[in-house]
Amino acid sequence: MIYINAAIDNKSKYTDSLFTYKAPDCIETGDLVIVPFGKNNNEKTAVVCEIAVKPDCPEEKIKEIACIKEKGFLTEEMVKTALWMKQRYGIKYHDAFRCFIPGGKPPRPGKEKTPYKDVESSYTEPEKLTQEQQQACDTISEAIHSGRQESFLIHGVTSSGKTQVYMEAIAEALNMGRSSIMLVPEISLTKQIIENFAGRFGKNNVAVLHSKLTPRERHDEWRRIRRGEAKIVIGARMAVFAPLEKIGVIVMDEEHEASYKADMTPKYDTVDIAMKRLVYHKGVLILGSATPSVASYFRARQGIYKLITLTERYNRTPLPMISVADMRKELKEGNTTIFSRELYSSMEEELKSGGQVILLQNRRGYSNFVSCRECGKAMKCPKCGISLTYHKIRSALVCHYCGRTFPLPDKCPDCGSRYIRHFGVGTEQVEEAVKKHFPDASVDRLDIDSLKTRRDLDRILGDFGRRKTDILIGTQLAAKGLDFDNVGLVGIIAADMGLNIPDYRSAERTYQLITQAAGRAGRGLKQGKVVIQTYEPDNYAIRCAAGNDYDRFYNIETNNRKIMDYPPFTDLIMVNFTAADEKQAAECLGNCRKYIQELQNEYGRLESAVMLSPRTAVNFKGEDKRLYMLIKCPKGERNKYVFYLESFKKKLIDEGIACSMDLDINPYSTF
Repeated sequence: MIYINAAIDNKSKYTDSLFTYKAPDCIETGDLVIVPFGKNNNEKTAVVCEIAVKPDCPEEKIKEIACIKEKGFLTEEMVKTALWMKQRYGIKYHDAFRCFIPGGKPPRPGKEKTPYKDVESSYTEPEKLTQEQQQACDTISEAIHSGRQESFLIHGVTSSGKTQVYMEAIAEALNMGRSSIMLVPEISLTKQIIENFAGRFGKNNVAVLHSKLTPRERHDEWRRIRRGEAKIVIGARMAVFAPLEKIGVIVMDEEHEASYKADMTPKYDTVDIAMKRLVYHKGVLILGSATPSVASYFRARQGIYKLITLTERYNRTPLPMISVADMRKELKEGNTTIFSRELYSSMEEELKSGGQVILLQNRRGYSNFVSCRECGKAMKCPKCGISLTYHKIRSALVCHYCGRTFPLPDKCPDCGSRYIRHFGVGTEQVEEAVKKHFPDASVDRLDIDSLKTRRDLDRILGDFGRRKTDILIGTQLAAKGLDFDNVGLVGIIAADMGLNIPDYRSAERTYQLITQAAGRAGRGLKQGKVVIQTYEPDNYAIRCAAGNDYDRFYNIETNNRKIMDYPPFTDLIMVNFTAADEKQAAECLGNCRKYIQELQNEYGRLESAVMLSPRTAVNFKGEDKRLYMLIKCPKGERNKYVFYLESFKKKLIDEGIACSMDLDINPYSTF
């Protein structure tokens, strides 16, 4: 018999620890075991994390495992990565291991579910790679063959053939007997990627992991991957935890997207997990984007990533012509419609020529908010405190955070006035205007409200791909990675919508969204056109996007962030305190600030960091109250702060204080 440490499948914050058990000599790291747990010795599943450990308590108090449920359930690398996540992000062992463990129950033999089993290949072998593509492939292949861990950032203009470079790298890994993970930011992109990869590598060699699969489908795909039947895994961020062995390549397409940062517990950053796994396997990380995140480009400038640039489209078609429509001028000249005169005339011209149009409006619903003209009070969700969005189709006000619906009031609930009006423009209102002005055109809408099932997404994109739809109206779903060669025009209805969000990344998000949406135009043989509508035409994010000038945007943005001490020059830690009583949350937050200040001032254990004033988390989805503070850490000090913040959290738990505390490292949203 030997002693082991195991992580118990138990959610309680009071049992967030590794527990020591006796086990037979044949046990190994990663085995799934059944153990007696607690005073009543209830049977729990657990993952073996460490073997041959020295116990720190009397031998007679150490229990013996009940049995080994499954040998080799997780690999040693997966266990080590989960333990690393616990330390890096300040999360529970349970939450870290749950990322690697499949949900659902195993099916009866012969009843396995296979998602996308009817997928058809859409892969077309290129006659020849461009010179830039070939150089990129050669550089990446050399790293794969040498067996060293290396990270690449491919900064390629839209339609420059980044996907072909990804596939060439994955083919090299397969030839060496290694596996690969292909990550995409949105589930809407998954089917297109699967069709390409199935055509190139065969359906049986490809597995899929994302949140829209049923629990049974996810479980069956996980098992198929674990058995080694699929060597390539495609999916959204959860696919980074795929139970592969000998990982040779992990690709993160559209690496700049916010969806790669988990905003629900456990709060992890996909690129961190990918790099950690590849360090163990000595594999290659490939990040790709036409609009790299400022943080990634900064790392490339520092030499952490190797930068590869693709400046030309693979079919030699010029980048689309981009023009900026000043909506202030349109309004002064009497145009009160949603469309500028240039966008309207361009739509007419494109439809007459048989081309297709994509219109981007990054707000769903009919109007952004409803308020009283008399007292100015906006209708808000009583649970979330967020402005309600008017959905004309449902004739209701909807909270986009908790999903609750409310009837549109006849009069103001505060002052009784009947001057209730809706303001702002959402995708429903754009759709209504398009159908009014272009009655002969076939119109469809792509947003969360139009997607009830996975089939709805396939139908909308399928109809557009088959040219049954003339005009596609969408939120950012329509701006990400879609590849249709008949789109001649992209119109961005309100390009400045995100500029005034109180977040240091607002300019970066705006630049990325405009550039990505513009990249959907002119992907065939004809040069496309983009019309950007804005009330802030002189903003640097909009000007740089219109000029396709990433370097200029990056230089301005990094200068601003350096002055304000924001990432990538610091690390941000968001510390959340949640309690039923707001006073309790405020007291715990205040005590935490004092604790950190003492460590900074008296003991010199921490270099100085800026702690911003406490704020109420207005977007928190819950009945409790949440307050948070942001800590700007000097580079290199983050792990120390996480350690001491975790110590404070343990103190709250040990003292039985009814306030939960959690950390979010470099949160994507800070409002």
